[in-house]
Amino acid sequence: MESGDLNLACAWALVDGLVGGGVRHACVSPGSRSTPLALALARHPAITVHVHLDERSAGFFAVGLARASREPVVMACTSGTAAAEYLPAVVEASQSRLPLLVLTADRPPRLRGTGANQTIDQVGLYGGYAREDLDLPVPEAAGQEAWWRQAAREALEAAYGDQVGPVHVNCPFEEPLSPSPDVSLPDPSGEAFALPARADADVTAEEADRLTEIVSGARGAVVIGSTPDDITGVAAWWSGTLGWPVLAEPLSNAREPGTALVAGQALIGDEAWVAGHPPDVVIQLGASPTTRATHAFVASADRVVVADRWHLDPDPDRLASWRIAVDADALTHALHDRPVHVKAAPDDWAGAWSDADGKARAAIDGFLGGIDEPFEPRIARDLARCVPDGGTLFVGNSTPVRDLDLAMAPRTRLRLLANRGASGIDGLVSTALGVAAAGTGPVVALLGDLSYVYDLGTVAWHARRGADATLVVISNGGGEVFSLLPQRGLPEHRDLFVTPHGADIGALTQAAGAGHTLVERADELTPSVLAAIGSDGLQIVEVTVDAERSLVRRAELRGAIAAALA
Repeated sequence: MESGDLNLACAWALVDGLVGGGVRHACVSPGSRSTPLALALARHPAITVHVHLDERSAGFFAVGLARASREPVVMACTSGTAAAEYLPAVVEASQSRLPLLVLTADRPPRLRGTGANQTIDQVGLYGGYAREDLDLPVPEAAGQEAWWRQAAREALEAAYGDQVGPVHVNCPFEEPLSPSPDVSLPDPSGEAFALPARADADVTAEEADRLTEIVSGARGAVVIGSTPDDITGVAAWWSGTLGWPVLAEPLSNAREPGTALVAGQALIGDEAWVAGHPPDVVIQLGASPTTRATHAFVASADRVVVADRWHLDPDPDRLASWRIAVDADALTHALHDRPVHVKAAPDDWAGAWSDADGKARAAIDGFLGGIDEPFEPRIARDLARCVPDGGTLFVGNSTPVRDLDLAMAPRTRLRLLANRGASGIDGLVSTALGVAAAGTGPVVALLGDLSYVYDLGTVAWHARRGADATLVVISNGGGEVFSLLPQRGLPEHRDLFVTPHGADIGALTQAAGAGHTLVERADELTPSVLAAIGSDGLQIVEVTVDAERSLVRRAELRGAIAAALA
């Protein structure tokens, strides 16, 4: 068998094995050394190939696909720095527990360390962020296909081990890299195998007794952070049975009407109100909280119980008096099954929170409804309201995710996603487009302008290649999150931290081939977004915000909430 044909045969065995474990999508970037991988992926009938010029963008696109579909996704590239470009996405996938299969083509081992062109040491390239690192043998003889097929199973089993995450498969090839023109490939095997299932972790009888003692009759609260599980209905038990306030972050997808607080961030962000209503107990479910206000609220409790088994460390500040490695629904069900023994909070506790929550919500909506210019919290609130049922709102880091937490009212039939594993601004456009490629309904993203400009190459590549999503870009001149942080007092504040970009977002967007709408009034946002969702292709809704005016508005909003709660 010719070397080029053998390379393709081994690559086909690897890809066909991955298909057997549930892989359906692959992100491929151009290169010569990766020819066997690219051809095997493109010629397999069960794989949808997404071609990307930039490996960094491809990696984050795969992150979005895996996040939205909850299925393993392949990334494949050539050797050298192309493989290094995957690192940011591998980090995010590792922190977010996403199953990515990273296939890097490589020169044969004999060239490592020799200074050969486009050759770096790729073994262990992603360090501890990869759940496993497989360095496959160079295809040299017929029969080696079995090794490569077995590697597919090993990679998927590692990706779905105790901690779901990315796996690196290094694939060395000798030249020639292209197969014979008349080469034939075997039919897909159709051989499927079950991925390792994450065993349920139940609350033991002893743990349930301890939980019952902690929560029964206590003035408590529940904080729900992001979690990959569907925890619909969890909030209802805590608020309905125990009478505890539930602060459900948007990314928990548990902020449901009638169960979670409608203005939780506003309440816990008011120091005077929190000081008068300290909780005895806080139960924290899921990831570590997003905002400083929530961290402070959790820390104010006499006792903190953290329940989570997905995230690296849901308690980085070591606040918990007890950490239990169970999912939110398991802990809730353990108490739900003991209704005789679990007593609700005193009526005055539940009543105080409910009354204040309504006042804070009225203050937020009254204030936001009384301004004409775009203002970040109103943008977040209105966007969460207007995304159609069954849609997904992907939210950027820094200010957008915090404004959404402050202003979003509870609603159903909306999925919220974000890259909160490492919380970077890199690759957010790519991730949003990967979410859209999963085909789970209309996708809208809320991003800052620096995040958009940073990932502008993705817009240029995908705008004319069938991408279908709506990106709402808050155009306030740079990283204005630093105007809310202590760095604002530094003389280098503007140049080193805000980093104003000076870009004409409309001109850049139109040059890239995407649709562009400019919003300059608050009441223009909803109709503009709905029109963009109803249009084909990649649509950018740019919302201009006066950064300095926004700082004043934030202070006024805090004042309105404080007055309502006083």
